Amino acid sequence: MSQSPARFRELAAFTRDAMPRYRVPGVALGIVAGDDEHMATFGVTSAENPLPVDADTLFQIGSTTKTITGTVVMRLVEAGKLDLDTPLRAYLPDLRLADEGVAQAVTPRHLLTHTGGWVGDTFDDTGWGDDALSQMVGRMDRIPQVTPLGDRFSYNNAGFYLAGRLIEVATGESYEKATHRLLLDPLGMTRSFFFPSQAMSYRFAVGHIAADGPPKVARPWELARNANPVGGLASSVTDQLRYARFHLGDGAALDGARLLSAATMQAMQTPLLPMDSFGGWRGITWAIRAMGGITTVAHGGATNGQMSAFLLAPSHGFAVTVLTNADTGGQLQLEVVKEALRLFLGIDEPPPAHQTLSEAQLAEYAGRYAGALANVEVSVQDGQLMLQAIPNGGFPYPDSPPGPTPPPVRVAFVGPDHILALDPPNKDVHAEFQRDPAGRVAWLHFGGRARRRVEP
Repeated sequence: MSQSPARFRELAAFTRDAMPRYRVPGVALGIVAGDDEHMATFGVTSAENPLPVDADTLFQIGSTTKTITGTVVMRLVEAGKLDLDTPLRAYLPDLRLADEGVAQAVTPRHLLTHTGGWVGDTFDDTGWGDDALSQMVGRMDRIPQVTPLGDRFSYNNAGFYLAGRLIEVATGESYEKATHRLLLDPLGMTRSFFFPSQAMSYRFAVGHIAADGPPKVARPWELARNANPVGGLASSVTDQLRYARFHLGDGAALDGARLLSAATMQAMQTPLLPMDSFGGWRGITWAIRAMGGITTVAHGGATNGQMSAFLLAPSHGFAVTVLTNADTGGQLQLEVVKEALRLFLGIDEPPPAHQTLSEAQLAEYAGRYAGALANVEVSVQDGQLMLQAIPNGGFPYPDSPPGPTPPPVRVAFVGPDHILALDPPNKDVHAEFQRDPAGRVAWLHFGGRARRRVEP
């Protein structure tokens, strides 16, 4: 008899007990374990207008949508309509970027591996018409180039405006229509929508700001339409398990229809470039990491007060998804995914040993590291290195005010230039400092973003 039901009951209880600690109003949890599937839902959709979360409740999955965009791109690659290594100007001849050399050379592969090098966290509102993406692409020449094309991984939302526009040009359809036709509909994802006008006729979760007290509804609910390929899908835990089944498989839908070849599915989950120096790799949209000797592929997402996690272990036929409706849901997800890996796969990695550095050694890292949505101040206090994120605003719309300033976080070194956060809201999150050719600390790679040091 399968042990997965008992293990899932334990995981569900763990999740329920963690919710009050992080003030998360609602959670949907799903597991694939071989032939078994399990779902559990907890809490409510909204602190103001509460309805019980159920298996069909729509949560915003945020940037997990990027893997959907990437999967559709790969369908078009197999159809011969796109090529990963052909410059974008073959498809978008009017493309203009801040760096003309980059505009001439950038390819779809750069987009899907986050190596474009321009400022990634750039958001704007170009309306709700079918030209929203084309208009946004027309504004990309205003986005500064930060690193050379292909030089390094740095999480890049703006690259997926271009990826979505490629889909439109290759299909002659809107991004949303093409994505439903080529992927969501064949997978039977009938509770997955891009438009608020669609989601509002079903039970859906609203985001909450809970980092600074009791949960308060976050507004606005929607992202701009041009952000749909970046992170605009609302989906249910039921549909997320359908999506997980597909990416655990060989490219066939549940009804046997062939959407992608097994070789393409494998290529998407193959490490292409390092994300960091402590074992993280990037595939085609997926983050890839070996944990306890088991390869995992994952993505997560964050919108205005909603956080999602999505992780696969293809060799074990395992998947976990956690959907939450609070900005504090990220820490809950880290704990739940870690517990799921322990219960179902036996992965229980001990925390890394902390290294002791002198105050003089720590002072080498102090300074301000600039990012689009938040700067990070690094300081030394009483022999302890501290990170303080300072939100800048600008999400989900350019005029959106900064969110609450989180508390400072203690960090410990666990390797050369490699740090581990010790406190919420980033507890157990890894990051690293990166050096320039002269050996000076020049970047902080934190939250997937390469933040340039601008003030020692």
